[in-house]
Formats: sequence, C-alpha cells, structure tokens
Amino acid sequence: MNENESGPGGACMKRRAFLFRSGAAAVSTVVLPALPGMGGEALAAEMARYPRKKIGRLSVLKLDAPVIFNYPDSGPSSQSVLVKLGVPAGGGIGPGEDVVAFNSQCTHMGAPMAGNYQAGYQVLGPCAFHQTLFDLTRHGMVIAGHATESLPQVLLELKGDDIFAVGLIGLIYGRHDNLVSKA
Repeated sequence: MNENESGPGGACMKRRAFLFRSGAAAVSTVVLPALPGMGGEALAAEMARYPRKKIGRLSVLKLDAPVIFNYPDSGPSSQSVLVKLGVPAGGGIGPGEDVVAFNSQCTHMGAPMAGNYQAGYQVLGPCAFHQTLFDLTRHGMVIAGHATESLPQVLLELKGDDIFAVGLIGLIYGRHDNLVSKA
C-alpha cells in the first residue's frame, strides 16, 4: 500500500476522499446558508406590477384596422398594436375572442413594425430588417424570417366596452425588464 491508502480499519483516508469531504463541509457551512431559502428564511415572491391602462373601446374597433398605443410605458420600444382580427385568436378578448394586442418591435433586432399589419393573413410584418412575419392568431408566433421568439403579447381585459392593457407575456426587444420603473 502506498501512503495515500489504508487498509480496512486504518486511520488514514485517501487524499481524494479528504479533499471531497472537506470541500463538501465548506459548501454546506458557508455557501448553502447564503443562498435564498437555504438559511431558513422565507422567500418573498416578486411579481411584476404592470400598470392598468385603457387603450380603446370595443365598439369603436373596426375589423383589420390596427390601433397603435404605447404600453407598458411611453418609451419608443413600447409601441404596441391593438387589432380586431375577425377570427378567434390566442389570448383574444371580446365576443368573438378576436381582439388582440402585441408589442410591435421585431424580436430579432428590434425593427418597428406597427404599420406592417397584413389583414388578409392576420400577421404583423414583414420586419424591415430581415422579413420576419408574426401570426397574430397564434400568440404572435414567428411564421417566417430570422426571429426565434414570438412577439410580446399585451394581456387585455374587457370591462364593459372599455379595453385595458394589464400586462405582457414575453420580453420587449432590447430590455432586461419590461418595466422601466417599478411601482
């Protein structure tokens, strides 16, 4: 036997076992208690608090006539489009579940597309940079082009005839957080 090994019942341990056990002991006493939720304290859930903003009225919307608005703030990257598609759509509101809204920046490189709604196909695009098209009936998913992510969908709420934007599903291009300032 060499100096790093011991026989059965010997007092010496292998160097590899010693390093592993001492590393595990250090992690369990120093690192784990510092991680959230590992030191016994309760974790507080943090939810994004989106503003509730009136963006239109159902009775005023015309079929395939997009309404441009800004949400969740007034920044240029917040330009969004509200449209009555005439066919049921994912996330749609109203009697026909055909009213949807999306952030209108391409998710590939951020080109603005608010004026590029194609009524015959219910798509937004093509993006001026790389010709991406987004299907507004299927949660803004990519159907052609370079983008790999769907458009951020604006969550809508209908109260009487009033349409409110109440949140976003997806991340606006170029942001690490959809909300510029938290309430």
